[in-house]
Amino acid sequence: MGEAFCENYDALVARLCQEQAGAMGGEFALFGHSMGALLAHGVTRRLQSLQRPLPRALLLSGCAAPSRRDPERFAGGEDDAALIAELRKQGGTPEDVFASDELMRITLDTLRADRRVCRSHVHAIGEPPLRLPVCAFAGRQDDIEASAMAAWSHETADIFTLDWIEGGHFFLRQHETAFLAALARRLPTSHLQTHQSWV
Repeated sequence: MGEAFCENYDALVARLCQEQAGAMGGEFALFGHSMGALLAHGVTRRLQSLQRPLPRALLLSGCAAPSRRDPERFAGGEDDAALIAELRKQGGTPEDVFASDELMRITLDTLRADRRVCRSHVHAIGEPPLRLPVCAFAGRQDDIEASAMAAWSHETADIFTLDWIEGGHFFLRQHETAFLAALARRLPTSHLQTHQSWV
């Protein structure tokens, strides 16, 4: 809570790689949802470019592939009313947060910074594909197009899977049991210990 917001995508990826270096040794996997998926992808790409150990798998949910992201999605609309409407639309925010002025202020300030991180992301064209399995998960009622989820397949030279689960953007909470079962099926099991980093 006392840290300043990081509002630049590349800077946040570099910071995560530095701060989580100890957890990203040996056998590990990376999972990210929504903005976390974009960050997990960036971390994996940075690890590969630095020739550091890669995760056994990159698991992503609720996020369009980098090549299919809409650059206008995070433009404008940062007044409180617009952000509250976005939170309501996506679901996943407890009513207690909306009812508390203090929690709402913290949430809106964080969401505003997150949108700036996403806006600063630039898709790099021509990068070599990742040398690891990429497993994507999507909610059937989310507003992300199926083709934008399937485009994650272009990010890897290895196996790609895409699992569809009932629910909207926060399907992983709405249908947690089904999501965790799908996640468990996709996690590499041989030699993978308890070190999974969750973004």
